[in-house]
Amino acid sequence: MSGNMAGERVRASDEEREQYANMVRAGMTEGRLTLEEGEERLSQVYAARYRDELPPTTADLPEGGRRGLYETPEAKERFARDGRRHVWGHAGFVAVVAAALTGLWVLSGAHFFWPAIPLFFMVFGLARHARWRAYGGHHPRFGRGRWGHGPEHWANQGWGRGPWEAASDRQGWGR
Repeated sequence: MSGNMAGERVRASDEEREQYANMVRAGMTEGRLTLEEGEERLSQVYAARYRDELPPTTADLPEGGRRGLYETPEAKERFARDGRRHVWGHAGFVAVVAAALTGLWVLSGAHFFWPAIPLFFMVFGLARHARWRAYGGHHPRFGRGRWGHGPEHWANQGWGRGPWEAASDRQGWGR
């Protein structure tokens, strides 16, 4: 019988160890771990043979250390590059559909430029996409996005809170 039985331990790969090492390094960079703690945990990570030995090395870091992976300069640059590519792809799609709708309007001979209606919504969606992309993949006042930031993070960045949000709703809203 192949596969992992309930009591078997699974060996950790070099990639998994390197991912946990990056989380520990991020914790050191953020100042959550001292240099000595970080070096000790790095040695534990690289000495780990099995997967279940890795999570305890980052268990006391926010979100198990995973947030630190997304806040590295390399991850932020990759996210910015990918986001720009998605916005340009969206813009290309809108341009193709606009050309097709305009062609249909010309062929139909209609007096009213009816493609203006769907194009308005498509351009509005594109603008929204580009705007949300500028805020790190999510709206600054709602919920947690790809980076795990909630309304309290954006309030600390000077964005404030929405006027519709009562003081009693702020505890846990958007989480």
